[in-house]
Amino acid sequence: MATDFALSLRRFFTDHLAGLRGCSPHTISSYRDAFKLLIVYFREERSIPPERLTLEHLDAAAITGFLAWLRTERHNRPSTCNQRLAAISSYFRWMQTQDPARMASCQDILAIPSSKQDQPTITHLTVEQTRLLLARPDRSTRQGRRDATLLATLYDSAARVQEIADLTVRDIRLTDPPIVALTGKGRKTRHVPIDTNTAALLAAYLAERRLDTPGRDERPVFFNQHRAKLTRGGIAWILRKYQARSADPILAGAQLSPHVLRHSRAMHLYDAGVPLPYIRDILGHVDLSTTDIYARASTEAKRKALETVYDEVVSAELTEWNQDPELLNWLTSL
Repeated sequence: MATDFALSLRRFFTDHLAGLRGCSPHTISSYRDAFKLLIVYFREERSIPPERLTLEHLDAAAITGFLAWLRTERHNRPSTCNQRLAAISSYFRWMQTQDPARMASCQDILAIPSSKQDQPTITHLTVEQTRLLLARPDRSTRQGRRDATLLATLYDSAARVQEIADLTVRDIRLTDPPIVALTGKGRKTRHVPIDTNTAALLAAYLAERRLDTPGRDERPVFFNQHRAKLTRGGIAWILRKYQARSADPILAGAQLSPHVLRHSRAMHLYDAGVPLPYIRDILGHVDLSTTDIYARASTEAKRKALETVYDEVVSAELTEWNQDPELLNWLTSL
């Protein structure tokens, strides 16, 4: 017979996450991984097999022990531990409404603090490095034209890689002003303006692939030779392929991913003077504080640039007070 934990967990995933909240498959997969690890922790560290794991075993002390196990045994970073805690907290927040008798225990778990972590560093390309990367595909070939359009759209829209993979013909509007509709986390759709050059690449690409004809609205924009939409891994592979061909040693040696292109676009917009609320809307952030990382990163870059100037202008050398005869004479006269 299934335990009360097993029954409630099934309802949490099917009725709440997939049904009521309409979470994306990636969010559900992330939550699933967190609970798989929690079950492994109880089995290996507390000798409680999955078929005997009940809600009585799940208290604040057990969850705190689980987080400590992630850090010490699995060597997870604070950000990963916080991600697991967020999934568990979501479950117990829901449990409060399902079983009010356990509300106190649930609230003890919800009070567990997140792990402290360093401020995230933003890896991004310069404008010139981005220009070099986007120019690498051979536009005289059919595949090269697809890749050039793919990279330009990925950068110009500041999209998450899954948003580009899920992009359909219906999501593109090339009439003035050209925009792409991106569906991101929580199945929320935002409309992002794109540059006229990117719009021109998209128009030529859609025409070449006959995707601009009636009845193609639901077709994926970017697909492989089997006409299946490109996956996240496939897009990342295309990006790394052109990175490896770059003549810029810094670009060739950088840890480049589709998300780095997203960061790069955000940094370039901020440095160009675009207000943070606009960048937040383009990126699809819910909270402006999430977008603040680009302001902090840009300020840090400016500080380092200023330091290189002031090193040559301002001297940090100071005379020791006890080696200054005039100062000593003045002190003696007091």
